[in-house]
Amino acid sequence: MKKRLRKKLRLGEFREFGFEVQFRLPADLAEDAMWAFSDAFLQQAIEGNSLICGGSCGRNWDVFVTRAGRGSATEQQRAAVSAWLQQHPLVSETRVGPPIDAWLSGRGDR
Repeated sequence: MKKRLRKKLRLGEFREFGFEVQFRLPADLAEDAMWAFSDAFLQQAIEGNSLICGGSCGRNWDVFVTRAGRGSATEQQRAAVSAWLQQHPLVSETRVGPPIDAWLSGRGDR
């Protein structure tokens, strides 16, 4: 496969990696506090590390995190998100997954 096509399809040396993040907030957390936490998490842990995420949030978070723009999330960025969650008193059952191909889903085996 030609380099131009590999780049367009994000294959080979152009693969991009991200990671899954899952955690829980207390069930009895007030809605205002939940939104304040969400804002802080997104601004400090995600955007503050030049990352973006998508998925489900609320009291149970299950999101996929990757680098903003082209490229892969680094191990330092992954560690920073994990550390932020570990130090936050509202967060429980934290799981920060290993790096996985951000574009693999829906394309079958490559």
